Amino acid sequence: MSIALLLEMASSNPDRTAVVSGELRLTTGELSALADGGAGVIAASGASHVAYVGMGGAMLPLLLFSSARAAVPVTPLNYRLSADGLRELIDRLTQPLVVADDEYRAMVEGAGKQVIGSDEFLAAAHTAEPAAEFADPEDVGVVLFTSGTTSRPKAVELTHNNLTSYITGTVEFDSAEPGDAALICVPPYHIAGVSAALSNLYAGRKMVYLPQFDAAEWIRLVRDEGVTSATVVPTMLDRIVTTLETQGTALPTLRSLAYGGSKVPLPLVRKALDLLPDVGFVNAYGLTETSSTIAVLGPDDHREALASAEDAVLRRLGSVGQPVPGIEVQIRDENGNVLGPGETGELYVRGEQVSGRYAEIGSVLDAEGWFPTKDVAMVDEGGYLFIGGRSDDTIIRGGENIAPAEIEEVLVEHPAVHDCAVFGAEDPQWGQIIVAVVVPADGASPDPDELREYVRGQLRGSRTPDRVVFRDELPTSPTGKVLRRELVDEFTAAKS
Repeated sequence: MSIALLLEMASSNPDRTAVVSGELRLTTGELSALADGGAGVIAASGASHVAYVGMGGAMLPLLLFSSARAAVPVTPLNYRLSADGLRELIDRLTQPLVVADDEYRAMVEGAGKQVIGSDEFLAAAHTAEPAAEFADPEDVGVVLFTSGTTSRPKAVELTHNNLTSYITGTVEFDSAEPGDAALICVPPYHIAGVSAALSNLYAGRKMVYLPQFDAAEWIRLVRDEGVTSATVVPTMLDRIVTTLETQGTALPTLRSLAYGGSKVPLPLVRKALDLLPDVGFVNAYGLTETSSTIAVLGPDDHREALASAEDAVLRRLGSVGQPVPGIEVQIRDENGNVLGPGETGELYVRGEQVSGRYAEIGSVLDAEGWFPTKDVAMVDEGGYLFIGGRSDDTIIRGGENIAPAEIEEVLVEHPAVHDCAVFGAEDPQWGQIIVAVVVPADGASPDPDELREYVRGQLRGSRTPDRVVFRDELPTSPTGKVLRRELVDEFTAAKS
């Protein structure tokens, strides 16, 4: 089915508030009417693709559904890129209409593409001749570019069927209570931003947008808008917890808080659970190529793991839970053999929501429809999935493969460590050495040798960091992923 049908179904309750974005409030009926008009604007332009450069808010769901009703794909772009970076990506799209927020318009004009401001698009959508057609379910609905931190960004193609399979398989239609509201602060160009717009509308929740994250403003919106659910990345969760601790603020309406995008340190998870005992925490794991979440550690899993005295159950607090309905997982070794419970290898996934297709490259699914995630993973005896980081991050020291995550999980438990990241640096003797970058806890001045001995006491000697360096904070992407390449470059430059 087309993602346009999600809005059509939700419009059965036309007076419900669908979007709150700054001063703008739209009911479901108003959003649907604007999407029809927006489709007319796109159709009249003759464009074969829509690109969006902006911070999101109401523009994201409007462009998602306008493009769907015009039967052309849409691509939200990373507004943090340079003008050259944006134009390079836009040039890879076929006959695009570029919609840009005012502050980014100058960056994309003059490149020979049709450009319209977001406010202009919104105004035109009010008066344009409506257009509405349903795309073929196998047509591409959304194209998202990967981050491209170490290589040329790939353009992931998600069909309408990929996206709607995820939504209808994981969300019950119109299941939200009348007062339910979701606070959305993930970037529009990330799959979590796309899926949040689709899933919350389908469930019947009011969507409250916070385009620029600020912990105090996040807390204010939760209180003022009666927010019942929210999704954050690790850096956001850390700042929210710190602000709540400082202010002593209560969040009485919040019932569900999902976190994901990158691995969250367990001490932070435990602190958040203690601080918000009435909130159901959800750890969600997914990829762009899988149309968002493929595994979930739910509220009951969190509570059970936190309270358990059994090591196997307690350890599951560090997992991403179990696969969502419709998703199959396999762990394979380097020769493609399927591994059993407790064995570590590369994660492969399969299901209708899985695309695994890139523009200019084609599908990378194998003959049986399995997608190679490039993530190191393990499934335990209970079916809980553990992610050990990207296979590209594996450290090879003296011929031994070492996952940074296993060292990070130990090191972050030291009382003097707030956060940490581990990577491999080139070394003439060992091939690579282990470097640990540590963010000290407030008021702490940890000794490097003490931290090394702490790790040595819990892991094999070969896992002991060769170097420990300190930093005020870790460099992260807007979705919370640690930018290891920056740390490697910084360490290499300091040595030379």
